[in-house]
Amino acid sequence: MVPLDPMPRPIDHVLRGRADDPALIERARTWSYVELEAAVGSAAAWLAAQGLGAGDRIATWLPKTALACVMPLAAARAGLVHVPVNPALRRAQVAHILADSGAALLVTQGARATTLEPGDRPDGCRLVEDAAVPLTGGGPGPSQGDPQALAAILYTSGSTGRPKGVMLSHANLWLGAVSVAHYLRLSREDRVLGVLPLSFDYGQNQLLSSWYAGAAVAPLDYLTARDVVKAVERVDATTLAGVPPLWVQLLDAEWPAATAARLRRLTNSGGALTGRLVHGLRARFPQADVVAMYGLTEAFRSTWLDPALIDTHPDAMGRAIPFAEVMAVKADGSRALGEPGELVHAGPLVAQGYWRDAERTAARFRPAPAWARSGGIAVWSGDTVIEADDGLFRFVGRDDEMIKSAGNRISPLEVEEAVLAGEEAREAVAVGVADPRLGQAIVVVVAGDAADEAALRTRLRALLPSFMQPTRYEWRDALLRNANGKLDRAAIRAAVTA
Repeated sequence: MVPLDPMPRPIDHVLRGRADDPALIERARTWSYVELEAAVGSAAAWLAAQGLGAGDRIATWLPKTALACVMPLAAARAGLVHVPVNPALRRAQVAHILADSGAALLVTQGARATTLEPGDRPDGCRLVEDAAVPLTGGGPGPSQGDPQALAAILYTSGSTGRPKGVMLSHANLWLGAVSVAHYLRLSREDRVLGVLPLSFDYGQNQLLSSWYAGAAVAPLDYLTARDVVKAVERVDATTLAGVPPLWVQLLDAEWPAATAARLRRLTNSGGALTGRLVHGLRARFPQADVVAMYGLTEAFRSTWLDPALIDTHPDAMGRAIPFAEVMAVKADGSRALGEPGELVHAGPLVAQGYWRDAERTAARFRPAPAWARSGGIAVWSGDTVIEADDGLFRFVGRDDEMIKSAGNRISPLEVEEAVLAGEEAREAVAVGVADPRLGQAIVVVVAGDAADEAALRTRLRALLPSFMQPTRYEWRDALLRNANGKLDRAAIRAAVTA
């Protein structure tokens, strides 16, 4: 097991695998640790020759190429701040990120560059095609910077096209890698299939935690679930991370038994697993541990559920991950135990705030409760959770998403879990809409066949009390997703309430 070393280092030191072991598996090439270390040095040398100042921001807008994987370390080694841009974003969102971050350099592909319009790049932001950045030729060795210095700005996905930048230090990234490598028990025998965007904290951590443990990562840009199945077979993957919509797709795909048996570890974040999904994953991948996790970009990751508990506690978020103090806090600032409270995360994984946004930073990053073990600034998540007597946290909902109907506060998640407990729907999002009699009525947007609505209504009458019964269902072939592959709840809610 990876030891829990609490001393952070500059993130470009994270390549800890044995020299000749595989570190990065591409379709056409496998990079060893010694080769990847040389590539980091080469790219860092190129960056250092571009006339940039310490702390300048360098943005990358790339698919999962070797360069995209190397840049988080190369930028850090060159004393720069990396700003990864999700390749699924369109020009308006990219333009916002470039302007907001004040990027001095954008590295992208020629085809993407042609989609940008005049004014999309701020003055002083130079554009360089990825082919111009060498990954051979040598360069500086590991840096000796301050682990508390800013290393990256990760922009959270936003349905309005105005994502906000979360500032992460070397220490945030390093300790996140150590923590995850430890509790997932990653080792040099593991091969981690990376299907999540590298601009997503969950996706980027897959690189860093795997490399800290000496494992190999196989990044994958995929179009269909079948692409993922083939990649598991091709690279002999042991570990796969996903978000709930991906698991829905993968459970619908055909899996040869021998391919499914290769996977030893499935990890989930970016949305709660339903009991139905847990049962489906356990049946399809009987050799794999299913690890449920809860995270937020502002603190990377907060909780994980030991896979030994997933069958008996499929609705639980688990307990705090190493290096994190997680608590449920009542409105008066006292600890909430056995009753709803706001999830508050303290400790060294807490980010440095929002880039150039003092107002939103002050609202979300506030002092930890006086009774907390960890002092300093904590993230006040806005999520409502319950900490049970057994120490396990359970998600209730976001305060701004709770449905207030006929004097009752209703968790959308509870309604969605009831909808998904049967066979009528693949995905569901519950929304409160204005109603003159109830205050808010419950509308559920469902992926499935509208012909199944009568059966769904009959089943829910036996599962939920009358005040939690949806008044309307809106059926879709598929639900909207954001650039990270998660259900775009804000866009779905906006469409329904409009």
